[in-house]
Amino acid sequence: AVLRPGARQTVLSVSLVVGLTGGIGSGKSAVAKAFATLGIDATDTDALAHALTAPGEPGHAAVLAAFGPECRHPDGTLDRDRLRRLVFGDAAARARLEAILHPLIRAAARREVAAWTSPYGLLVVPLLQQRGGLSAVDRVLVVDCPEDEQVRRVVARSGLPAADVRAIMATQLSRADRLARADDILDNAGPPAAILPQVAEFDRQYRMLAETAAKNRGAAAQ
Repeated sequence: AVLRPGARQTVLSVSLVVGLTGGIGSGKSAVAKAFATLGIDATDTDALAHALTAPGEPGHAAVLAAFGPECRHPDGTLDRDRLRRLVFGDAAARARLEAILHPLIRAAARREVAAWTSPYGLLVVPLLQQRGGLSAVDRVLVVDCPEDEQVRRVVARSGLPAADVRAIMATQLSRADRLARADDILDNAGPPAAILPQVAEFDRQYRMLAETAAKNRGAAAQ
């Protein structure tokens, strides 16, 4: 495999950054956990977003200032369901939320990535292929499953109506576009047990790529 021209230039503790992405309900978290069992570090931008909008964190106050106190639960936490309905139904509101959170997420992600110790690492970004994040990664691994299965999984785990799930999906790249822009594809249409063998093979490939990239970087530094 060959890394894309113009890929990430920042010198980090690892030689290979893999962008892990996929549509809602595709199974990105399960795949990241499978890589973790093999000792691979991962930074999940959704997890960072939740942490940065907890009470007392900078994103919490900024979101409430932008969207009003009605987006807060009595215990002080954000009403994420209300926010989701607001931003997925209003492109301007979504852009306003992203303008608040994305700089905070990028800064936190940089700190985490700089602390990675595995041979390569995963940057888990749901909208990686449509938010200008490709320059931060060397390869893009898409977790894929049929759209009806995406809907089924999200409804089962969150209780959202299927129509709401499809509205969220409509704001994301189509399945065909994600696959066309992928370097690697993990098929997650089947049972959870089917994930680990695929991850093991990708891990083997990525370790080899990371080793080659490290040698090339060392040669270039001489």
